[in-house]
Amino acid sequence: MATPFELHVALRYLLARRKQAFISVISSISTLGVVVGVMALVLALALMTGLQLELRDRILGSTAHVFVWKIGGYDDYRAEAARLQAFPNVVGAAPALIGQGLISTARGSAFVTLKGIDPALEGQVTNVGRAVTSGTLQALAEQEQDAAAGILLGNDLAEKLGAAVGDSVNVMTTEGTVSPWGVLPRTRRLVVSGIFALGLYEFDSTYGFVSLPVARRLLGEDRVSLIELRVDDLYRAPAIAEAIGQQLGSSYVTDDWSEMNRSLFSALWLEKMAISITIGLIVMVAALNIVASLILLVMEKHRDIAILKTMGASARSIMAIFMLQGLVIGLVGTAVGAIGGVALADVADRYRLVRIPGDVYQISYVPFTIQGFDLAVVVAAAIGTCFLATIYPARQAARLDPAEALRYG
Repeated sequence: MATPFELHVALRYLLARRKQAFISVISSISTLGVVVGVMALVLALALMTGLQLELRDRILGSTAHVFVWKIGGYDDYRAEAARLQAFPNVVGAAPALIGQGLISTARGSAFVTLKGIDPALEGQVTNVGRAVTSGTLQALAEQEQDAAAGILLGNDLAEKLGAAVGDSVNVMTTEGTVSPWGVLPRTRRLVVSGIFALGLYEFDSTYGFVSLPVARRLLGEDRVSLIELRVDDLYRAPAIAEAIGQQLGSSYVTDDWSEMNRSLFSALWLEKMAISITIGLIVMVAALNIVASLILLVMEKHRDIAILKTMGASARSIMAIFMLQGLVIGLVGTAVGAIGGVALADVADRYRLVRIPGDVYQISYVPFTIQGFDLAVVVAAAIGTCFLATIYPARQAARLDPAEALRYG
């Protein structure tokens, strides 16, 4: 298949040698600028997307998708959980009771968020059971009256307390016990029945799981007020929560994971957009370089343009030559940059090259995740920008008067 005339001339100009070697150098620099811009943009988007998805997955592994509170509490939480699980798209339901306390050992103390759970149902809504690194979740079940009940600690909290499975800890809550000396804080000795690592610093450093009877006594609550739900499609959680609230009535209050973490994900999305725009300016600079290189090429090749026109080449063909030249630079630079960005993102993700403080960002490293839509947008935007950069120089070349060019060339 014969190469089109315009493309053949454009490639000859791009690969010029000898006296016009500087044109090839300028074209190479323009291509390199596009490569760097596209590669940086792919890496930035992969980093921010990976951070968002990793935080989302860890948050959803630690908490439920939908939360249902009842004013006055649930009389029979098992019956209510079974009722809520019968709703469309709900695949799991479990009760929860949450409060604050102070936990201490002989080696340290810390504030703790106590979460009372039913060990038999908790696995339906969170990944706590699979996150246990030592001990078992089922050990939280109420033991004999003369034995201390169990508590499941996050690995960072256990490390701070110097506690291991089988050790005793003292838990004190603000709910007081009336005594002749006034109201005294409620304290109970618990045994560490397991240690979990959910991978989210907020949970691993502050949470302690106990059985519901223990939580009720520690927090002074007679009833469970919260039931957590897991749904089959996490993106439909807001609509499912709203539908459940409407059907149950005004005595029930519902919420979902996206609403409770709205500020976090809004900040991450804004940061992703800001980084994309900032790094996208590199592609704009590369496009300006293409404009400059094509203008120089038009000035250098004005005699050739005049000769081509006198031989019958139309203004549209002349315009197409220079537009194809810029488009080839954009296509090659975008292809190389995209491939290089994907390869570097894969290496950085596989070997976890970007480490961050877990107490600040909740996770210890940044995963790189490339989504097809993001990559397609980057490629399309880069090629489109490079194409737009060719229009002005190509139009100037097409308007060149061959008689004037030959007379003064």
